[in-house]
Amino acid sequence: MQAGPLLIGIGYAILWWLAMALVPEAMGKGIDAIRAKDLPALLTWGAVLLVLGIVQAVAGILRHRMAVYNWLSAAYRTVQVTVRQSTRLGATLPKRMSTGEVVSVGNSDIAHIGNAMDILLRGTGAIVAIVTVTVILIRASLPLGLMVLIGVPIMAVAVAPLLRPLHRRQHAHRDLQGDLSTRAADIVAGLRVLRGIGGEQVFADRYTEESQKVRHAGVRVAAVESMLEGAQILLPGLLIACVTWLGATFAIRDEITAGQLVAFYGYAVFLIAPMRALTEAADKLTKGHVAARRVVRILTLEPEVRGGAGHSGGGLLRDVASGVAVRPGVFTALAATSPEEAVTIADRLGRYGDGDVDFGDVPLDTLPLAEVRRRILVADNSAKLFAGVLRDELDVSGEASDEDIADALRTACAEDIVEALPGGLDGYVAESGREFSGGQQQRLRLARALTADPEVLILIEPTSAVDAHSEARIADRLAKARAGKTTLVCTTSPLVLDRTDQVIYVEDGVVRAQGTHRELLATVPAYTALVTRGEDS
Repeated sequence: MQAGPLLIGIGYAILWWLAMALVPEAMGKGIDAIRAKDLPALLTWGAVLLVLGIVQAVAGILRHRMAVYNWLSAAYRTVQVTVRQSTRLGATLPKRMSTGEVVSVGNSDIAHIGNAMDILLRGTGAIVAIVTVTVILIRASLPLGLMVLIGVPIMAVAVAPLLRPLHRRQHAHRDLQGDLSTRAADIVAGLRVLRGIGGEQVFADRYTEESQKVRHAGVRVAAVESMLEGAQILLPGLLIACVTWLGATFAIRDEITAGQLVAFYGYAVFLIAPMRALTEAADKLTKGHVAARRVVRILTLEPEVRGGAGHSGGGLLRDVASGVAVRPGVFTALAATSPEEAVTIADRLGRYGDGDVDFGDVPLDTLPLAEVRRRILVADNSAKLFAGVLRDELDVSGEASDEDIADALRTACAEDIVEALPGGLDGYVAESGREFSGGQQQRLRLARALTADPEVLILIEPTSAVDAHSEARIADRLAKARAGKTTLVCTTSPLVLDRTDQVIYVEDGVVRAQGTHRELLATVPAYTALVTRGEDS
């Protein structure tokens, strides 16, 4: 997508470098015209210098504009494709990569990729400038031209041994940065729990240890970079000194003119810039390559779950492995002896995990994944609240009316949260909804799921963090709000189970009994022990 702008920018960069490269030649011709007292030639070369200055100024402006355009395009296109791929991968991404690795793409890698695009302009133009200067010098003096022609590749070869360790150390540094970002995210997310168990200092010490590893890795990278920076000064300086010394010797012998000597010195000084651009290009392209490998690693991941091209008119949603069948229009509960079993079944029913699931008379895996997401919503307690306006947070599709949102908030018993928030529905929610308690976050997540109003709603422990009084109200209102709609609630709360139309009892991943809550209490001792936790009911 950037081939066109990149080529245009390279064209401007070549024009910019050539305008600078031809200045010493024109200046030398002008000095020779002064010595020969040739006024027309002096005026001609003076005009040439003026034109070269104008071309250099205009081309420099255009080159810089294209460089910035290519930098930003490369950086933020990288963000776009990474976010698009993250959305495509869905639940697969956190299983394959840590949060820190993904975050580091937007934090640092896009800058290195942008720098790599930027340096391609100046680097390519620098090569053309060096070739041009070499041709001019060979035409004026074969030994000087050969010195430049041979000296530049020697400098490139001299810098090359530094690039491999730089590449390796930068890659290790990036990986450690990603791990540290993940550690920081985990600590911040679990700070309340850590304080409760007195584990802050333990995790703080671990973070300190890992941050020191990142620091040491950064120092190792800087050690190689400092040597590379020194080489950018030393090697061109040596070449310039040699060219100047040899040119002065030829001038003393009258083998070249005074104007040519000035031109040679000008070229010797000028060559510092393009040669530094080449060593800078080697550095930035190396960093860009390391960053690009991380991005490519994300882009080459494939979703564990794929969709088909079929269509279903809806109906019974059945998980074959467990025997769980969610009837259309029925408010159903799933009580499993292990919370993990309930989550696994819910993931299969929502197509977040592979499994033999039927939706009506069609296998669920034959439906397009976008259609499954639109029709079947799985809401669990690991779902996040995002930063932004609360109204947008609750109505993620942007299609719900104020009345729909109000009904969802009432069902979730979350009206008090909105009333207490400055600005109400137009108030701002901080990252991860950190200004809300655990119970408040849970009720807002439930309100968000209800606002979406999907064809099939699967809720995983939607009331585990609220008090008993609120739980009873939510259970009553949820049963009324989802009346006639397909709903599955994974829970072992008697307050919720008693409001459902049907309860499915699962043990060891398989359905053992079905019926109303009171029927199962009377006939299935294991179910009674599960939901009453051994207490008299």
